[in-house]
Amino acid sequence: MTVLVTGGAGLLGTHVLDALRARGERPRALVRERSRDGVEALGAEAVVGDVTDASSWQRAAAGVQAIIHAAARVASHDSFDEFTRVNVGGTRLALEAARRTGARLIHISTVAVYGRPAAFEGGAHGIAEDYPFQPLPAHDFYARTKRAAEQLVQQEAARGGLAAIAIRPNVIYGERDQLFTRRVIANLRRGLLPRVGPGTNHLSCVYAGNVASAILAALDAPTRPGFRAYNVTRDASPLLTQREFFETFAEALGVRPLRIRIPVPLIKVGVAVWSGSLRVLLPGRYSTLGNAAMSFILGENPYSVDRIRRELGWRQPFDMRTAITRSVQQ
Repeated sequence: MTVLVTGGAGLLGTHVLDALRARGERPRALVRERSRDGVEALGAEAVVGDVTDASSWQRAAAGVQAIIHAAARVASHDSFDEFTRVNVGGTRLALEAARRTGARLIHISTVAVYGRPAAFEGGAHGIAEDYPFQPLPAHDFYARTKRAAEQLVQQEAARGGLAAIAIRPNVIYGERDQLFTRRVIANLRRGLLPRVGPGTNHLSCVYAGNVASAILAALDAPTRPGFRAYNVTRDASPLLTQREFFETFAEALGVRPLRIRIPVPLIKVGVAVWSGSLRVLLPGRYSTLGNAAMSFILGENPYSVDRIRRELGWRQPFDMRTAITRSVQQ
């Protein structure tokens, strides 16, 4: 099977290319010129282009049986128009390509579509895929455009003749991550191990290798026209607490950092000052990263993965300790 992957040079994309190649598929990646060598080293065919360019999609999608659309604007201080251009515009072109070629579409969405209150609600059984979407702050460009992109996929699938699955991960970590994982490792190598609050919460994150395995499960599912969404939000048991998660990173790196406990009120004040300053210094730009990071570090992992386990038979191949050991090998 020839499978087109967008975002193939990113954290999740590289793991997807690895997984596809390992089982004998023919992965193809739509990437910028600077990423060509990297994806070719992973055994993928590189098509140089841009996910917001229709002619790039014409070349990249020719003859494919499936499209995994993972490219997105995630963490940047870009404008709402730029987030929309990439996250919504790129998805619209992915849908056109899927309909034109008859390929099934695996759209990489996010739990951010639920809205921030979802991070603290859901009850004993967790937040399932039918949890009602909550209002989004006007300045949360990422969540707004990812929700709009997923809704576009759902609307297009409802027209008929298109098989589309949305995968909704939470924070993804793993080797080759240039954001969260890289910062954790850098802090630990500087000799610092911060702990916010008591550290007994379970972080809302998932290993990239586990998300890649869920995407393969979606590829293997019987093709049915229409739309279906799946949370992919936790590693294999046992889950680690915030304190255990970062201490396992330290152990995997072989470092003995200074443990610093940060009171919750202090970090809330710091984030409020930082976010407010960004809104003043960068008006009209994405400035909710601080609040999102605070919600992540203090919150729980409330998302249910029952649907994908029940319907697609997905089982995570990696527990957190194994995933962290793999993550530091970058």
